[in-house]
Amino acid sequence: MTLRSVKTPLLEVSGLCTTFGAGDTSVPAVRDVGFTINKGEILGLVGESGSGKSVTLRSVLGLSRRYGRTTGSALWRGENLVTLPESDMRRIRGGEIAMIFQEPMTSLNPLLTVGVQIDETLKAHTDMSAGERKKRAIEMLDVVGIPAAGSRLFEYPHQFSGGMRQRVMIAIALAARPKLLLADEPTTALDVTIQAQILDLILSLAKDFDMGVILVTHDLGVVAQTCEQVAVMYAGRIVEQGSVRSVLREPRHPYTVGLMRSVPQNVPPRTPLYSIPGTPPSLLSLPDGCAFAARCPQRTAGCETGRPELETLKGGRSVACFNRVEAKGGAAA
Repeated sequence: MTLRSVKTPLLEVSGLCTTFGAGDTSVPAVRDVGFTINKGEILGLVGESGSGKSVTLRSVLGLSRRYGRTTGSALWRGENLVTLPESDMRRIRGGEIAMIFQEPMTSLNPLLTVGVQIDETLKAHTDMSAGERKKRAIEMLDVVGIPAAGSRLFEYPHQFSGGMRQRVMIAIALAARPKLLLADEPTTALDVTIQAQILDLILSLAKDFDMGVILVTHDLGVVAQTCEQVAVMYAGRIVEQGSVRSVLREPRHPYTVGLMRSVPQNVPPRTPLYSIPGTPPSLLSLPDGCAFAARCPQRTAGCETGRPELETLKGGRSVACFNRVEAKGGAAA
């Protein structure tokens, strides 16, 4: 008999909805999103800009409360983060769950040294003494690959390059040893070689700390290299979800197929690159039926009037589509 490892759920999200504004100007940025991230697992959230990926992360951490309204459930150790009071969220945010934002130059305080900014996190979420906090700060800068960590602790963000600033952000996020890391396009605006270094760093640290990671990206190549599970988002909803191997090898939703076709692979010179025709719908005036219908090559009349729900198929794959792309074996499910 083969023993199978039991995965421990860290975060269980279901029915998550976030709306900004009110009345005729309300914008449903996230609609009925659900997923589970396990201990030590890396989940990728992919989709075009405006699909709701970043708002999903912010909704989980309660960062959308000031301007929006979030409903649903995000269970963390038996507590629903959606309804948890702000005082309790401060305990979890940055300590148990940490987040890396897209642009490190705007996320770091330009008036404080990086050492002070790491110290703030440690002071808020640990019982360490001042000496212990300084030692941990130097250790974290060293862990993320910043040379001469002891002296650079006293430097300001503008004295670091873009890639080094992102490493500082990772050091701040991981200083209190969180159980879950939310990474919102952590390689945005970095050159390709630095992107690879940052992704490798996140992967190695996730393994070393046995930490769950939710990685927001629009790059399917990054998902293929780093993630175990993937959720494809469109117009605020998850339209396909499953293991990276199954979703990228045999995409079943026409939108996922379009994303895959948009990745250049062995393209001869002067060949026009493929792009999904049309643009995503405005969240202010979403269609009654499937949000992807106007761009979908497989749409039928029913797609414009009915909204497909996320349906679980064989093998645990979930797809929200009335006209799923057939599997290579020819089976509809």
